[in-house]
Amino acid sequence: MIGAIVGDIIGSVYENKISWMSSKRADFEPLFSPKARFTDDTVLTVAVADALLHGLDFTDAIRDYYARYPSAGFGGQFKRWANSDNPEPYGSWGNGSAMRVSPVAWAFETLDEVLHRAKDSARVTHDHPEGVKGAQAAAAAIFLARTGASKEEIRHEVERRFAYDLSFNLDDIRPSFVFDVSCQGTVPPAVVAFLESSDYESAVRLAISLGGDADTLACIAGGIAAAFYGGVPDAIRRQAVERLDESLLQVLTEFESRYPAAAGGG
Repeated sequence: MIGAIVGDIIGSVYENKISWMSSKRADFEPLFSPKARFTDDTVLTVAVADALLHGLDFTDAIRDYYARYPSAGFGGQFKRWANSDNPEPYGSWGNGSAMRVSPVAWAFETLDEVLHRAKDSARVTHDHPEGVKGAQAAAAAIFLARTGASKEEIRHEVERRFAYDLSFNLDDIRPSFVFDVSCQGTVPPAVVAFLESSDYESAVRLAISLGGDADTLACIAGGIAAAFYGGVPDAIRRQAVERLDESLLQVLTEFESRYPAAAGGG
């Protein structure tokens, strides 16, 4: 969970359609821009964690967190859903389902349970098959990473289960990569950013180096990388936590207390 949050914060300054061209490299400095902040990716990740911790309905939790942080960067369709008197899934295939799913991968002890609950967390809004698949693939990659799978095993399982092609290299797609908010255009490159990484920081940097929807790419890649590499380095974690408010930090702390491995402790 913290890996996803950190990726979101670092990528936040590169995520709009005007500035994404400036992030076409992995050696950007500083790692945390003075303008870096949490976005809707973090808000909804915490909403999912809160729902899991306290047995809340995903719809209720997600709508509640939107109401608390309406200016965090939510998309138009999501806003209409969140403000609706009768919120129904709106057939989205967007990457919002994958960006918020990381807590699910830590809260359950079998891949089948993770996939089932990832689907539940997605389909309250993203009931399109691609929206569900993106959430399940991201959650599966995190679960496999945290339970000792190798990078090649993760690659194979994600390709086999979800029919994503992960055979490309980031260097090959970077020049032509564009802003894409779909699950199918976000999850595979985020997974490959993790696969090409050497540590947590490099995974986030590689994801952002593609340009495009950088905070969500880094959120997903960061969630997998933190699980695989045993957490987020303390110095990086501290800079991210300083940017969270008390409410978000409280849920993060409670989640990591309930699931210690999520903090990098196991």
